[in-house]
Amino acid sequence: MTDSASPALRRIVIHGHFCQPPREDPWLEEIPRAPRAAPWHDFHERIERECYRPVVSARVLNPEGKIARIVNLTAHMSFNVAPTLLDWLEHHAPTTYRAMLDGDRQAVQRTGHGTAIAHPYHHVILPLATRRDKVTEVRWGIADFRRRFGRAPEGMWLPETAVDDETLDVLAQEGIRFTVLAPNQVRTVPANGLPGRYVTTGGRGIAIFVYDGTRSHNVSFGPLLANARVWKADLLEGQQAQTTPQVITVATVGETFGHHHRFSEMALAWVVQELKATPDVALSSFAEVLAAHPPAETIALVGPSSWSCPHGVGRWRTDCGCREDAAKAPDQSWREPLRRGLESLRDALHERYLAEATPLFLDPWAARDAYGAVVAAPAAERDALVATLLAPGLSSVQVIRARELLEMMRDALRMFTSSAWFYDDIGRSMTTQALRYAARAIELAGDDAMERALRRALREALSNDPALGTGEDIWAQQIWPSVSPLVRVAGGLAAAQAFVPGWKEPDTRAFDVDVNAARVLLVHRRTGRKHVFDVSVQRRGVADAQAFVHPRPDLDESADAGRLAGTVPVLLQDFPEREREAVLHGVRAARQRELAQRLFGETRLAAMALGAPGLVDSAVAELDAEVRSIGERDAAAHVARASDLVDLLELSGHHLPYEVQSHFARRVRALAPEARGPFTGLAIRLGFAEEFLAEWVTWS
Repeated sequence: MTDSASPALRRIVIHGHFCQPPREDPWLEEIPRAPRAAPWHDFHERIERECYRPVVSARVLNPEGKIARIVNLTAHMSFNVAPTLLDWLEHHAPTTYRAMLDGDRQAVQRTGHGTAIAHPYHHVILPLATRRDKVTEVRWGIADFRRRFGRAPEGMWLPETAVDDETLDVLAQEGIRFTVLAPNQVRTVPANGLPGRYVTTGGRGIAIFVYDGTRSHNVSFGPLLANARVWKADLLEGQQAQTTPQVITVATVGETFGHHHRFSEMALAWVVQELKATPDVALSSFAEVLAAHPPAETIALVGPSSWSCPHGVGRWRTDCGCREDAAKAPDQSWREPLRRGLESLRDALHERYLAEATPLFLDPWAARDAYGAVVAAPAAERDALVATLLAPGLSSVQVIRARELLEMMRDALRMFTSSAWFYDDIGRSMTTQALRYAARAIELAGDDAMERALRRALREALSNDPALGTGEDIWAQQIWPSVSPLVRVAGGLAAAQAFVPGWKEPDTRAFDVDVNAARVLLVHRRTGRKHVFDVSVQRRGVADAQAFVHPRPDLDESADAGRLAGTVPVLLQDFPEREREAVLHGVRAARQRELAQRLFGETRLAAMALGAPGLVDSAVAELDAEVRSIGERDAAAHVARASDLVDLLELSGHHLPYEVQSHFARRVRALAPEARGPFTGLAIRLGFAEEFLAEWVTWS
């Protein structure tokens, strides 16, 4: 490889923008199960397996198809990971997370510059944000990057590369040296792919890299990933005749590698190895290029603009014409009232924040900006970090309210996540996700007038699906939890402890919990607010449970008695997912043990392992014998024992035997018509339809 001072050196930067739309429940801080992501729990988990994990352990095969090398691509490609995704990876895929950090660290050791660049904390369209929100998003992104990568970021990727003059002014103000834009976002693309210099109206300068649009498109949507040799040839085209320094930049969403194109991380790994061995070629990072080639050309901006909307940033505020499927969703006029409603809510939340926060913080807006270092920090560090922001002499109740106000501001920011507008209908899950953030912010503000104002705006946002109606209909039907999340958690935890032997409270992201018999204590980890509940639990039917939750604000001075009052019945389906699954398993197991003991007795049961084939086989044999003997004793006794045996088979996951159904039909048919009535319920349990039962009266 030629020394970097060589005028003939070609530098190649391959950048991956890794990001996922947020999916977590804003009250519970957990991602619910997504059936469409099966066999994985949710799409975060699915894409980690398909993309992020392969990217940090990409295989290079030898000619015989055996693994010749495993490459951590983040040590060689430029990349950014949205902070919200990094937070998920840290807790749910720690090996992948650490490998990403290590890839950047390897690059720093090798070249003096990292491969990772920063990202605003939330994936918001910055040109549509206020300057105050721009500053906060950028500062949070920088703080998160520093904590994770252990260094200051040199560059920052902009969500959707959406940009305007003020956005670049904020980046430069916060010490960001460069960003990356699409060719359509500048008036003139700098020569030879070298960085250009943009000077903001505020007089600040920042370097701009413009990626190669054709090559990037052909990686994201074209044929290059299908053949690594063709991709390599494309990157080296004309390189032999090159006499001046040149930079080729390919930029794509990181999920291209392995998720959108299966095994394409292997193509990238092969290309990386080939480029490293090619004379006069350097696989570089943006920061490394900038150090070798400071911008010499001043460029003009096209703004506001983005890489994914030819109408500027229309896709996130108007019916600009950008859509996925015009046949299914021809109208995107809902975008404007959604934007208007959330902007009005943001302004009201800012007013509430300033009014309440002024006596609580040394500087309310500085406190909000500094909260970026707190958001994803380990729980043990949060209290100490927040304490540095507070005014002296506050009571414990004031401290809790101060922390709630910071959380309210977090929701006020994340309700503008770009995916809320990107897709074709206001009824899509990414839009309802943003509305849930808005609902959580309103709840923390404690102001019903804010909700009424938002609902008025949403009334004008029409779904393309007549069944969904307006945004207000969606708000009423899908956004507010039907049961308070606090009540759901309390009921679920108490039920799990009651029905699952040895149950231990999970390390839930939202709450510290203490379950002691019929009393549950919840402490919100971010706000510190405590809630005490008395809970009684009962089993219902074969495999069901219910909790009765009674808030006890009188037992904790920090609780808000006005928010929760009265005893609330909580059904099994309302428990949080982990508790619901544990309770369902526990209730089924308890009922199974109870039935087995009653049906087979302690002595016989001791000879069989509960749930083992011997138990199921015995239940099948007993049920068959029971239906064969119908008519030989009291009908009620037959029905009771047979029903218990059916319960046991269902709880064991065993289907009802074909012969049992046949024997039942024959025995009942032999009864006199007036004697068949008591067996109707059992017939239904055994899978017989109403048409079968209707024929009972005609049998003779």
